[in-house]
Amino acid sequence: MKLVADRMGIDIWEVIEAAKTKPFGFTPFYPGPGLGGHCIPIDPFYLTWKAKEFDLHTRFIELAGEINTAMPRYVVQRVMEVLNLSGKAMSGSRVLVLGFAYKPNVDDLRESPSFHIMDLLMAYGCEVSYHDPHIPVIPSTREHAHWAGVESLAWEEASFTAQDCVVISTAHEAYRLDELIAWASVIIDTRNALSGVETRPGQVTKA
Repeated sequence: MKLVADRMGIDIWEVIEAAKTKPFGFTPFYPGPGLGGHCIPIDPFYLTWKAKEFDLHTRFIELAGEINTAMPRYVVQRVMEVLNLSGKAMSGSRVLVLGFAYKPNVDDLRESPSFHIMDLLMAYGCEVSYHDPHIPVIPSTREHAHWAGVESLAWEEASFTAQDCVVISTAHEAYRLDELIAWASVIIDTRNALSGVETRPGQVTKA
């Protein structure tokens, strides 16, 4: 739905807020840069696997998985578009990924979409870094061993002003949004974290 709304020039977050005014029968679900954790990205596929033993095909589970898996690439595409508008190529651009945990206010990075976003940015030649107050150092993982030992940038003005683009991947409550707005020149907001915050014209792009 986020992809469809974006193509139509509609803010999906405004649509969700409007739908939430229904007094019954509606539960809001929010888009993001992809899914993480050990549940939704993995567990439904146990059912898919088991269903095939009974000659059944759970196509909606597989389709949902394909769409969720593609979301990091959509975010990186938005980064590319914004940098192009600034006259900058992806190669050599400095991009800071804000938030590494797969959901807010925890240190759990299992299946985090930030891994995939950073991999894609690096493949395009970006100089990639991250900040996460809950993950000071990326631990060793089986699938993303090349990020092991990378340290979180400090939350300070120099860390942000040095970046060509900041991508909000996880909306931790610890972020001081007034400082983020003051320091970062270009922000890709995948979580609607800056809703209601006064920003400069053209500073924030939703993805």
